[in-house]
Amino acid sequence: MVRVPASSARRPSQSSADVRASLSLATLRELLLRAPAPERQPHDDEEPAAAVALVLREGPAGAELLFIRRAERAGDPWSGHVAFPGGRRDAADDSLLRTAVRETREEIGLPLDEQGAELLTPLPAMHARAGGKRLSFSIAPFVFALHDASAPLVPDPREVDEVLWVPVERLASGEGRSVKVIEHDGVRHELPAQLVGAHVLWGLSYAMMESLFGLVPPLRALHSAARRAR
Repeated sequence: MVRVPASSARRPSQSSADVRASLSLATLRELLLRAPAPERQPHDDEEPAAAVALVLREGPAGAELLFIRRAERAGDPWSGHVAFPGGRRDAADDSLLRTAVRETREEIGLPLDEQGAELLTPLPAMHARAGGKRLSFSIAPFVFALHDASAPLVPDPREVDEVLWVPVERLASGEGRSVKVIEHDGVRHELPAQLVGAHVLWGLSYAMMESLFGLVPPLRALHSAARRAR
């Protein structure tokens, strides 16, 4: 169940030429390259692990963040979710970064290890959850800049139903914010969520997006203001 607060209609934005410039890919790249490394990353031999890629590109309204909507599959706890490309580590992957790169290529045909893409920073690893239950592995997010904004994407229909590019300013300013209501062990939980097109971003992917915003002062300020306005 998703509840959209009555106050979620977009407020007058801080958007201006100056704000747009502060949210350009070039500016975000500079800030993220200077960001401190996460305090904790899962060791390669510590536990089963997975990785995802948060990909930024320059769009008409400043930087954009890439999301996928996962294919509807029976038995998949993340079926149909809005998420970032990624998945579980294979035995052949020599690192979690390699997992993120391989899975992104397999799911949407984007080669992050070739010219035109750049690793900016890892984000803190987060424990996977499904239906409110903590699972036995962690997920390591990595942030990339895609310098070729016209790079073609070829989603694998077995994995991905849709690819979405969303302006970062729209996400950070809280446009379309909502609440995802779930029940776990008979207890009702209201989780922060956001509409991405016709779909709902919530859970771990939402938390990873917030983690990214926390590293970039202009995004952190926008997002903090949106949270206070709830």
